[in-house]
Amino acid sequence: MYFRSSMRKNPDTDELCGYYRLMESYRDVLGEVRKRTLLNVGFLDDLSGDELYLIQTRLTEKVIGVEKTLFSNFDSEKVQAYIERFYNQLVSEKKIDLHENKKIDQKKLLDADTIKNKDVREIGAEWLCLQTLKQLKVAEFLESKGWTERQVNLALTQIISRAVYPASELKTSKWIKENSAVCEVTNYPVQLITKDKLYTSALKLFSVKDAMESFLSTKTNELFDLQDKIFLYDLTNTYFEGQKSGSQLAQFGRSKEKRSDAKLVVLALVVNVEGFIKYSSIHEGNMADCATLSDMIDNLRHSTSSTSKKAVVVIDAGIASQENLEMISAKGFEYLCVTRSKLTNYEIKTSDTVKTIHDKKGQPISLHRVTKEKDSDYYLKIKSEAKAMKERSMNLKFKKRFEDGLEIIKAAVTKKSGTKKEDKVHQRIGRLKQKYASTQKHYEINVIVNNEKKITDLTWNLKDERALSSSHGVYFLRTSLKPENEETVWTIYNTIREIEYTFRVLKTDLDLRPIYHKNDESTMAHLHLGLLAYWVVNTIRYQLKNKNVHIDWREIVRIANTQKMITTTAKNAKGNDVWIRKCSEPEEKIKELYQPLNYTFYPFTRKKICGAQT
Repeated sequence: MYFRSSMRKNPDTDELCGYYRLMESYRDVLGEVRKRTLLNVGFLDDLSGDELYLIQTRLTEKVIGVEKTLFSNFDSEKVQAYIERFYNQLVSEKKIDLHENKKIDQKKLLDADTIKNKDVREIGAEWLCLQTLKQLKVAEFLESKGWTERQVNLALTQIISRAVYPASELKTSKWIKENSAVCEVTNYPVQLITKDKLYTSALKLFSVKDAMESFLSTKTNELFDLQDKIFLYDLTNTYFEGQKSGSQLAQFGRSKEKRSDAKLVVLALVVNVEGFIKYSSIHEGNMADCATLSDMIDNLRHSTSSTSKKAVVVIDAGIASQENLEMISAKGFEYLCVTRSKLTNYEIKTSDTVKTIHDKKGQPISLHRVTKEKDSDYYLKIKSEAKAMKERSMNLKFKKRFEDGLEIIKAAVTKKSGTKKEDKVHQRIGRLKQKYASTQKHYEINVIVNNEKKITDLTWNLKDERALSSSHGVYFLRTSLKPENEETVWTIYNTIREIEYTFRVLKTDLDLRPIYHKNDESTMAHLHLGLLAYWVVNTIRYQLKNKNVHIDWREIVRIANTQKMITTTAKNAKGNDVWIRKCSEPEEKIKELYQPLNYTFYPFTRKKICGAQT
């Protein structure tokens, strides 16, 4: 602050003298220096130039909160009176910001030109996952197994990393060091992170797989008051990159990703209708769908609820062999499945009416109970127009491709250099039939063979075109239950969509495919780590779904990653370096995730404030 004067005629003395204003300099948003008038103080004829200087200096110190200096005690009473008068006037006219009972420390006054932001790291998704792991009490479980605090913190770091940034151990270690603040929330020293330590931690986690699976299964039931009355069983496979020579797990089999060139490993899961894993196992890649169920059932609890009713195991057609269904019943469970083949010798009771329901898209689905001779199971015939349209379209495509294949074989018979030998032509026809097995059975193929055992002509005809489309959109459900109505069976069967979603999350969102590990132990540890990350994902998803928030995992991560951890550095008025580590304010969309989960918004608002003399 400073005084500025202009010459005016004083009405009291009728003489020209100085008229004073108390001024202030400031910088606008463009950095330009501007001046403004704080007070029109009037004529100050009774003050000398030194006294005016003292007043403006002491006012400035008083406004910014500087304690009285040694020399201020020698100010005259007249000067002190003017200081109090002008200060009170500034306060009453709201010309200054008043900080009651606070004095500004000069050391904390920052130079705006020196402010810099650095060491920006992602924190939102990591903090979300850590709060979920705390909710599941994973750290307490690992500590009960004799793990040290540092081993527990590294395990939490790795599970969070797999959920947020699924990648190899090498890429994960780089991401932790360069992109993420995960170590700041798990309290694991980031400088100790290496790919080898991540490998070791994954193997150590796999060593407690069964115990952890059982613990988490019980914990989620307790947290969310779940009763396991329905189990969903299915399996999938994922492929390896590389030859995998000498591996017992890696075997050639039927790849669900159509990777017939790559060796596979099979992952079998039992989940409940809420999507939580009850049991998992890893098998060789050539394991058949129907050959893994017995061991899985042995590991399920026979007493699954407080009621006297037995739990239901829901399986798909590929696993629903008669042997497996009998085994499920023998082990104390009910079953529900799609029949492996369409029923032909069934009876429809005329007294039973057809029940029509609608799917989520409003398309009609008819349900009709049927009976099968000498079979006490409950059968339900399902007919879906939407499914029928899809199957008709597929069959037309297969029909055209099958006939095109026959045309190619016939053309080769008539060409000079084409394939004419009877055995070779039959081989080609056989391969074509194998490729279009559902279509070829409706065709009759005739060949004309000459004396030289060469085929001279090839003809075919469609036996009954109506038979090709008669069963479109029709399939049958089979169950050992004795349901009250058709809708109950249909509703229970549709829970199998949950395990399909589980596999989709594991393979796509958590990147379980492909596998690059060379030995079987690392492969199993890799798959287990993905399952642990899935526990985090499904715990969050289940709670959000119950609050009517429907959003996929990768979108949750994208939204959460807008929250960052930032270090701000600057120099204060004394030339000291000051740095502050803070978490950014969460965006509104992140709050919409935190609030239904009852999670806190910040791991901490301000972590450190440090100063050092330069």
